[in-house]
Amino acid sequence: MSDAKMQSVLSSLSQVARQLEALPSDRPAPDTSCVKLNTNENPFPLPTIIMQSAIAALERQYLYPEDDNISLREAAANAYGVSKDQVIAGNGSSELLGLIYRAFLAPGDSVAMMSPGFSFNRKLAMLQGAQFLEIGCGEAHSLPVEQLLFGPAKDAKFILLANPNNPTGTFVPVADIERLLAQSDRLIVLDEAYVDFAPDNGLRLIDRYSNLLVLRTFSKSYATAGVRVGFGFGHPEIIGRLRNIQNVFNMNVIGHAVGISILAHRDAYADNHKHIKRERQRVTLALLQLGFSVAPSHANFVLARAPAGQDGSWWQAALERQKILVAFFPDKGLENYIRVSIGTKEQMDAFLAAARDISGSLKMPRSRRWAASGSASALRGR
Repeated sequence: MSDAKMQSVLSSLSQVARQLEALPSDRPAPDTSCVKLNTNENPFPLPTIIMQSAIAALERQYLYPEDDNISLREAAANAYGVSKDQVIAGNGSSELLGLIYRAFLAPGDSVAMMSPGFSFNRKLAMLQGAQFLEIGCGEAHSLPVEQLLFGPAKDAKFILLANPNNPTGTFVPVADIERLLAQSDRLIVLDEAYVDFAPDNGLRLIDRYSNLLVLRTFSKSYATAGVRVGFGFGHPEIIGRLRNIQNVFNMNVIGHAVGISILAHRDAYADNHKHIKRERQRVTLALLQLGFSVAPSHANFVLARAPAGQDGSWWQAALERQKILVAFFPDKGLENYIRVSIGTKEQMDAFLAAARDISGSLKMPRSRRWAASGSASALRGR
């Protein structure tokens, strides 16, 4: 296609699509030799009984998956004590987020989110031509009810709250969320992706407040990030309309089978969840000893502020040189932080060993630091 034809084709794109740059296709594949602690995955294998359901589902690979996810929705309704028409199932909760933005936002509308929060929401709002409002929660990480009701977010079509929050891991009392629900007539989307690691949840509120929509995912607490199973819970009128705009056959047969099996065997993950909480505490204490500040986390990760005079980007790069991947956010206010997912004990041992090594090298005299760096480089080259 000639340049002139390409320009003609590109000019036909929607205004929103024209704002997006084409993604490069030459990005390197992930280094599988690294310890991956940057995307909040739960690194454990599926329990045997659930793995068996996934293998059995492969025998039905020639069939389309069940339309409208009926059996999966029924299983979720039974497991969580709600009715089937209060449940939507999705290809991860990210698909459901996209449906909510499409259903509720038109160009020129606004949506509000607690900040800092899940950055993908910015793109979802932009794709709808909507204004994205970020409402800070302050150092106390409390819910700014008055700002959400009467401040800049007062005209937002819906308010997105994540509890526990990502990337901070902080948790606000469900009573505070209920106070917001009671005083607002707008939709409140409560993203509970990490709630299985937290002390409470808001699902019980959906029968009391028709303006509440709760999102869940099995990616974090049930180790299925690669399978993609998510749910939304809310009033049947909202849920039914979201289901009506959902893509046909939006989930696959393995996702259906694994989701139904997990719902029947959630107790099989008790040790998994205990491990995450135990390692979360161990890593928090170890980072504090290294001079980091760590926000109290109720998720499967910790957000740690680097010691004075250091920033998150530097620490991310230094850890990556030692084959440890952690997350860094360039957003204002997060420049000095790294986010570390909680993995296996062996993975966390490797992370802490690397962090101690880096921290120790920073305290060396410059000449010794250079020599140690050279020795380490030579060893890595073997």
